[in-house]
Amino acid sequence: MPDTLDIFWAVIAEQLKELRTAKTADDVLRTLATDQGPNRGFFAGSGGDETVSDALHTAGWELVWAESSIYYTMRAPDGSMITYIEGDIHRGDRHGNNPDQTGN
Repeated sequence: MPDTLDIFWAVIAEQLKELRTAKTADDVLRTLATDQGPNRGFFAGSGGDETVSDALHTAGWELVWAESSIYYTMRAPDGSMITYIEGDIHRGDRHGNNPDQTGN
């Protein structure tokens, strides 16, 4: 019987696999959905070997802005964007951490 940690990392591996083919912000938010609403997600695997930005680069996303490896905005091939803040994913260009910014 697999232990809880094995199950956790298996879920993270599946999320990263899906992110490597994400073409829109909707794809990312669907993959990393939480109960916080449709415009937010969360990636719990930030201590692992691969990052959200690595996976999205593979899918053709580009970096728009970055303060650090844990706070950045990326643009999808369709032009939609997400902002990553320490594992939290927000729809749109939210750098500055302004919750009123809605961007793409």
